[in-house]
Amino acid sequence: MDTSAGRLQDLAVARAARRRRFMPRRPRRPADAARSFTLTFIVVVVVAAFLSPIARTVLVSLKTPSQLSETDSPFLPSVPQTFTFEGVDRDVYVVPVDGTDRTLALVKPGRQSSQFVDPANPGAGLITWQGSWRTLDRAWALSPAFSNFGDVWELIDFPRLLSNTIAIAVIGMVGTIVSCVLVAYGFARFRFPGRTLLFTLLVATIFLPAAVTIIPTYTMFSKLGWVGTWLPLLVPTFFANAYDVFLLRQYMLTIPREMDEAASIDGAGPFRTLISVILPQAWPVVIAVAIFHLVYSWNDFFGPLIYLSTKPELQTLAVGLQRFNGIHYRNPAYVQAGTLMTMLIPVVLFLIFQRVFIRGVVITGVEK
Repeated sequence: MDTSAGRLQDLAVARAARRRRFMPRRPRRPADAARSFTLTFIVVVVVAAFLSPIARTVLVSLKTPSQLSETDSPFLPSVPQTFTFEGVDRDVYVVPVDGTDRTLALVKPGRQSSQFVDPANPGAGLITWQGSWRTLDRAWALSPAFSNFGDVWELIDFPRLLSNTIAIAVIGMVGTIVSCVLVAYGFARFRFPGRTLLFTLLVATIFLPAAVTIIPTYTMFSKLGWVGTWLPLLVPTFFANAYDVFLLRQYMLTIPREMDEAASIDGAGPFRTLISVILPQAWPVVIAVAIFHLVYSWNDFFGPLIYLSTKPELQTLAVGLQRFNGIHYRNPAYVQAGTLMTMLIPVVLFLIFQRVFIRGVVITGVEK
């Protein structure tokens, strides 16, 4: 009897759900529609304003020096159209003829009237147009210079700078993850005298301006003979940093301690608990910290500049690009092409790990 009643109840619930599914939706009110349109419009405008410098960088990188210096050139990378007529290259203009605009090649310019030829049908003869040809607009043909990226690849020695940057970023990322995970695990799971005070002092170092430590840090590395090597950029990453330790600790606090106790009952020690219990659940924040360090190391300019200024073969993309810009500053297309090539890898990494990255940031910043 109870089984039959339960089946009848499940059937009623299923019918009600099916009925709600096929019920016509209530039309949106005009006020809601206007509010949604306004919000969408504002978001589109803000995104367009944010992306406009990147769009301009892309377009400039695809232009040649002659295209950049050409007067009245269009926004897109283009070259003036020409047409060979009677063995001579003729400039092509947009000519209004009988109420329509036609692209015609100028054959015989004149003050009051000029003669043109139709590039699509040169056998039709010359076309006389009344007016000053100087008032006409040039016809342009789209001609992006993709060779700029190949030229920059060779001129800047991009493979060497890229390998240096990747090596420094990856080794520093490994050092940051290992050291910060261990320190954060200690603050999140172990109880020892002065733990709160030590964690407070650690977090307080975030507010210490980096400019304050430049001279003593450089002096120490100079005494050790590390200037001119990668060691000043890599060794500090193996001693943790307050920002990443804070993120990792906050995430680890969300993991129930009962899991640690269950692991300890099974005979797992603290290190085994970290490897088998904590880290498998903390991958979102670990990946977020890894991306944070990769982007920071990739964009770091000041550190490689002061420690690798005398070693061009060890420099990173940021320093090499600045040196390249100083040499080829008269060709903005090369400068913009080098900039796009440098920022490509961080953008791709962010797009690949976007979901995990945002998840780690949200959890570490909101739940605790």
